[in-house]
Amino acid sequence: MKVAFFVAHFPVLSEPFILNQIAGTIERGHEVDIYSLDGPPEDTSKVHPLVEQYNLLERTIYAPTRPENELWRWIKGLGLLLVNFHKNPSVCLQLLNTSRYVSQAKSLKMLYRAIPFLEKKSYDIIHCQFSTLGVFGVWFRQLGLIEGKLISTFRGSDISKFLPKWGDKVYKELFQETDFFLANCDFFKNKAVALGCDANMIHVHGSGIDTSKFFFKERHFPNDGVIRIATTGRLVEKKGIEYVIRAIAKVATTYPCLEYNVIGDGTLREKFEALSAELNVSHIVKLLGWKQQKEIVEILDKCHIFVAPSVTGKDGNQDAPVNTLKEAMAMGLPVISTLHGGIPELVEDGISGFLVPEHDADAIAEKLIYLIEHSEDWAKMGRAGRARVEANYDMTKLNDELVEIYQQMLNGELTGNLTVRPLVLANK
Repeated sequence: MKVAFFVAHFPVLSEPFILNQIAGTIERGHEVDIYSLDGPPEDTSKVHPLVEQYNLLERTIYAPTRPENELWRWIKGLGLLLVNFHKNPSVCLQLLNTSRYVSQAKSLKMLYRAIPFLEKKSYDIIHCQFSTLGVFGVWFRQLGLIEGKLISTFRGSDISKFLPKWGDKVYKELFQETDFFLANCDFFKNKAVALGCDANMIHVHGSGIDTSKFFFKERHFPNDGVIRIATTGRLVEKKGIEYVIRAIAKVATTYPCLEYNVIGDGTLREKFEALSAELNVSHIVKLLGWKQQKEIVEILDKCHIFVAPSVTGKDGNQDAPVNTLKEAMAMGLPVISTLHGGIPELVEDGISGFLVPEHDADAIAEKLIYLIEHSEDWAKMGRAGRARVEANYDMTKLNDELVEIYQQMLNGELTGNLTVRPLVLANK
């Protein structure tokens, strides 16, 4: 099969779930092209090992980066139009049609993203990795710029944050024109169906991790007495890290031998540094910045408890079962997370860890104290978490399923209640 993946920026270190699907498709013997519709990310100092292992940059076609400055955006856009007009004159004019594409034409997003397709592309499968990109997949196919079966995945922000801004009807055309849909959890599948997606044309396909890269270890109370706690995620509102810092400050009054490792970076870094200083826990809270997978594994290997305190953002943004939780659970860490989005589909409250309400530092502190005082539960919770991840989120199993979904799409036999047949891997 020839498969095209539509992504926004590429590669992005915080989106390993996309890399895993791309690598899995290549590994199974299929031809893959990656279309980065918003160009490369600003920070390319760290890349996931899969990017180099599978030479993914050589497979990537970049749309021109669209400037933030409106004047420069138009100057550059008109230049792109003049240079590329001869490739497809009729379509070039349609890309500026504000009555058809409204804000996407006015902002020139339609023009910039269409540049790689002005000379028609043909694939068996076109997989749009967020449904906000699926809208462009529909439009490009309607314009004759790309040919193939269209599949679109609901991943989180596209079915939560995106809706308050654009309204409940924003995906009406997507639902009518797309051949099949995936959602990375039941929570987002149900939201898509409520918006008008045919329940028979959407399937829950979770984001997998390579469990062989995350080594299981039973956790026991440390000999040095220092309880090491970790969180992995972007330093943004939705990840809820502020509430863990506040919880740490409460716990430290009774149990001062703590170390809180925050792996990730983002716009709230300075705020978290100031908050840690204000609460007198700067010596406990360690903001480590972005790390590659190998470095993350090394840090988590030394930790005892993992916290993923996701909250619904002011903009409505919500999480699926986050991969960072899966990684921690695969390594045997008892976890604390929130009653948020798709997370309860991953974490079984009281079995592999605990679920607490969003925005509740007191509840996080209470569960941290429980785990500190009941270290005999760590190993049992860790084993339960590992088993949960292996059963439902193993990357190899999920990539087998994904390729089978593609094949059933081509055969015209796919429904939301699909049965995945045994698959013979091309390169194994």
